[in-house]
Amino acid sequence: MNGPDAKASILVVDDEPSNLKVLRQLLHEEYRLLFARNGDDALTLAEQEKPDLILLDVMMPGITGYDVCTTLKQNPLTQSIPVIFVTALRDSVDEAHGFELGAVDFITKPVVPAIIKARVKTHLSLVRADALTEAHVQLIQKLSRAAEYKDNETGQHVLRMSHYSRLLALACGFSAPAAEDLLHAAPMHDIGKIGVPDEILTKPGKLTDEEFTIMKQHPIIGAEILGDSSARLIRLARSVALTHHEKWDGSGYPQGLKGEAIPIEGRIVALADVFDALTSRRPYKEPWSFDRTVAHIREQSGKHFDPQLVTHLENLLPEFEAIRARWAD
Repeated sequence: MNGPDAKASILVVDDEPSNLKVLRQLLHEEYRLLFARNGDDALTLAEQEKPDLILLDVMMPGITGYDVCTTLKQNPLTQSIPVIFVTALRDSVDEAHGFELGAVDFITKPVVPAIIKARVKTHLSLVRADALTEAHVQLIQKLSRAAEYKDNETGQHVLRMSHYSRLLALACGFSAPAAEDLLHAAPMHDIGKIGVPDEILTKPGKLTDEEFTIMKQHPIIGAEILGDSSARLIRLARSVALTHHEKWDGSGYPQGLKGEAIPIEGRIVALADVFDALTSRRPYKEPWSFDRTVAHIREQSGKHFDPQLVTHLENLLPEFEAIRARWAD
């Protein structure tokens, strides 16, 4: 799909011309169709054309559909293309084997028009959803890079605190996909610094009260930049940007939220951000040891930080050390 109105492309693979004809009649009005009558041609077309979906027969002379699917999933250029087996095989063992090889669906012949159309539509909708999520991730990554140009913190800091956030999220009971979303959203925590004057952002000494008042606007600026989006990932990034300077005891900013009124993603990123800042070298300080950092965070439990998150952090210290080693400054 090259544009919002472009037809999705489907590669139909079957050695029987009559089967190709049936599928062509069912699908040609809505989709751009490509055809292959053997496994070798299917693999060549899949790599050249990168279709949005592949309808694949199993029992073909030479390379079977199972072999084709295995090769597709081993090739980085084609491994993400969803494969639906369309076959006369009806045994549940055959179906299970197809799923083991990476297929997303298994339809038996003779095909029922309503079923084939519905399954194709469903899986192409999932392809569009995945592509949209990937676009949101890339947008967030590019915006976070823009924020780095304004700040003297390194990109490694952003990587580390994002991975710390993911681990803390998992410890809190987030599902793996939800924790992955936070990993992608966390780099946006300081996007609002784009709106802070350079002379304040890069000042080497302590900020005056007036300067700090301006600096404290960056969570609000970040939320305004990200706006009211219908995209889940951007909504999460907005919440992180707005709430990562709130404190458990209500003394944070910009809203003075307290305890569980602070969204969990804001509480997580606040802890991950401070942990990495303290253990990193800055122009105004040497890095703290893990022991000193943990002692400080423990002292701030119930004040700055959610006490339960502090406990999770202490349990995760070996994993945190591995992250710091992998993405060292």
